[in-house]
Amino acid sequence: MELETINFKIDKNIAFIELNRPKYYNSLNQTMAEDLFKVSLECDDNPNIRSVVMSGSGEDAFCAGGDVNSFYKYGEKTSSHLKEVTTILHGAISRLSRMNAPLIVAVNGVAAGAGFSFVGFADMAIASSNATFVSAYSKIGLTPDGSSTYFLPRIIGARRYTELVLTNRVLSANEALDWGLINKVVDFKDLKDEAYNLAKKLAEGPSLAFGKLKNLVHNSFSDSLEGQMEYEARMIAESAKTKDGMNGIEAFVNKQPVSFKGQ
Repeated sequence: MELETINFKIDKNIAFIELNRPKYYNSLNQTMAEDLFKVSLECDDNPNIRSVVMSGSGEDAFCAGGDVNSFYKYGEKTSSHLKEVTTILHGAISRLSRMNAPLIVAVNGVAAGAGFSFVGFADMAIASSNATFVSAYSKIGLTPDGSSTYFLPRIIGARRYTELVLTNRVLSANEALDWGLINKVVDFKDLKDEAYNLAKKLAEGPSLAFGKLKNLVHNSFSDSLEGQMEYEARMIAESAKTKDGMNGIEAFVNKQPVSFKGQ
C-alpha cells in the first residue's frame, strides 16, 4: 500500500495509523483523505486487525484540521474541491467507525477542525496533558465536517457542542475529560504506551462481538426502545453462534480461561 501522508503498520493484531504531515501540523489535504480511505479499507477488511490506534506525528499536533492553504489554491473551484475531499474522508470515517476492530485515538497535541471530529468517531480517546481541542470551522466561515455534527453532540451534548462551534472555545485536556469528550489524560511521554496497552487488551477480545456492539450503539441514536431491543436480541443470538461466543460460554461454565480468536 503506497501512502504519502500516513505512516501505517500492523504489529501482530494491532494496526497503527499515524497522521504524518508534521510540518503542517498533520492537517488534512486531499492526499491525506485518500490515504486514510485506503487504510480504512484495510482495517475494515483484514480479520487479523483486531484493534486500531490513530495518532499524529510530532509533539505539537494530532491534527490541526483541514489544510486551508491547499483549499485556497482552488479559487472558485474550492467548493467542488471540498465536496470531493469530504466525500473521500467520509467514506474512510464510515468504515473506521463501523469496523469490528475498536478504534483508539491517541491525541498528542492540538485537535482542531477535522482533528476534533476524529476524536468523536473513535471508540475510545486518550489525550496527553498538552492536548487541546477546538472546533475552528467558524473562524474561516465554514461548517463542520468529518462526522462532527453526528458524534460530538451525542458525546458532550448539543448545548456544549454548539457553544464550541459558535465561539471556538479551546478545551484543555482536563476540560475535555470532564466533559466526557475523552476517556483519559496521561503525560505526553506515556501516551503511546497507554494507547498500545489498551489496544493490546482490546485485540485479545471478541472482535465480532465488538463490531456488533458498535453497530448497536450507532443504531440506538435513531431507533425506538422496542426496535433497539429487537436489534439487541438479534445481535446477542448471532454472537452466540460465533466460535468466540461458544467458547466464552463454555469457558465460563467450566470456570476456565478463554482465548478469543475473533471468529
